[in-house]
Amino acid sequence: MADEEDEAGYDEELEDGSSGLEAGGHGKRKRLFSKELRCMMYGFGDDQNPYTESVDILEDLVIEFVTEMTHKAMSIGRQGRVQVEDIVFLIRKDPRKFARVKDLLTMNEELKRARKAFDEANYGS
Repeated sequence: MADEEDEAGYDEELEDGSSGLEAGGHGKRKRLFSKELRCMMYGFGDDQNPYTESVDILEDLVIEFVTEMTHKAMSIGRQGRVQVEDIVFLIRKDPRKFARVKDLLTMNEELKRARKAFDEANYGS
């Protein structure tokens, strides 16, 4: 029953146009991630030139996921702001996503330290 309510709410968003997605997905809106998704699909074993429809469906799913996560993140923590901690909190129960986010945050910190060391070596702070 809760799923039906969620789907009905999603349909209403589509009908009034507030979600930003076109209901038919007939290319009326700009595709933001087509090139990257094609490369990712190829890297994961798809054809070098995957069907446009497949890329479009995948892009719709990605945009829907990012939108939902952003809305959830904005509703927790500091209202109206998305912070890294909010995203980590939302994915804490999904071990694969949580591990990947931890890895990416660790790599980001290592890159920051390496850049700082490089700048200090070259420019002599």
